[in-house]
Amino acid sequence: MALIEVRNVYKIFGTGRALDTALDMAQTGAEKNDVLVETGCTLGLKDVSLSVERGEIFVVMGLSGSGKSTLIRHINRLIDPTTGQILVDGRDVLEFSTEELLAFRRGAVSMVFQRFALFPHLTVIENVGYGLEVQGVEPAERRRRAMRWIEDVGLIGYENAYPAQLSGGMQQRVGLSRALCTDPEILLMDEPFSALDPLIRKQMQEHLIALQRDLKKTIVFITHDLDEALKLGDDVAILKDGVIDQIGGPEEILLNPATEYVREFVRDVKRGRVVTAASIMTPPKGDANGPTVSYDTVLQDMLPKCIDSDAPLRVVDEAGAVVGAVSRRTLLRGLADHGVKK
Repeated sequence: MALIEVRNVYKIFGTGRALDTALDMAQTGAEKNDVLVETGCTLGLKDVSLSVERGEIFVVMGLSGSGKSTLIRHINRLIDPTTGQILVDGRDVLEFSTEELLAFRRGAVSMVFQRFALFPHLTVIENVGYGLEVQGVEPAERRRRAMRWIEDVGLIGYENAYPAQLSGGMQQRVGLSRALCTDPEILLMDEPFSALDPLIRKQMQEHLIALQRDLKKTIVFITHDLDEALKLGDDVAILKDGVIDQIGGPEEILLNPATEYVREFVRDVKRGRVVTAASIMTPPKGDANGPTVSYDTVLQDMLPKCIDSDAPLRVVDEAGAVVGAVSRRTLLRGLADHGVKK
């Protein structure tokens, strides 16, 4: 069973009879602009359903006004739906009592915001340990656990600094370590890297990927950047005007766009950074003795190994069993098909 399930969620911003009219219009097929013109209400989400598996990074990607930030705020009930269900581990969060909701927000789920949301009057270590302080953890244990995460994000030596003394990238590392310090099962990340310079953003993406290999958290990640979505996501949902156009793995989104809207988005993506060995491999050959690559290695990362070896690459699964082969010719053909902007 999925850890997070969003079922038939509608969110309309409005009040009174206009809200009822807007909901009726949305449920009978009206689009966002039609609802706004007719009722003055804003359609935030329209019949959104999705499932997030335990331990995966699920990315919701969309442009400004698509409803992606509205959607993520439903999971921890910062926003309640107009109608629909939000289930976490089989329980509808809309049915939580005040005490249950408070415990859920303090322990099971943490959020990382775009603008860092650090307390300016607290030091780095105090910011990182703040969630533990709210939980009532003793100061010595709080400091020990906070220092572990400060070290993990590479900020040793800055634990007594204040946010204003840090760069934007460093502040976001503090925000990430604060979210992880309470050891939540679910991490909600609302465009956490979009305010960073490109180089720092790339470093933070790679750091998150490295952390996730060890932590196996369930992460819902919001972005407006398709390259970021395809790089980070195990699954990706494309959101437009409050409606999900497509949900799938990065390769599926890239190679089999479901709508013209998605097709336009993926048109300029370098596919060699997303398409994997599993997509182009041929059946394994018994005498193959070339270098080994994982089945999820992307094409551009296979090229150096292929250049250095005349033998076909051996493709292995998670258990190390050989499941296929990729010859130099097959790889070059795959790069010709997918390695350039299309």
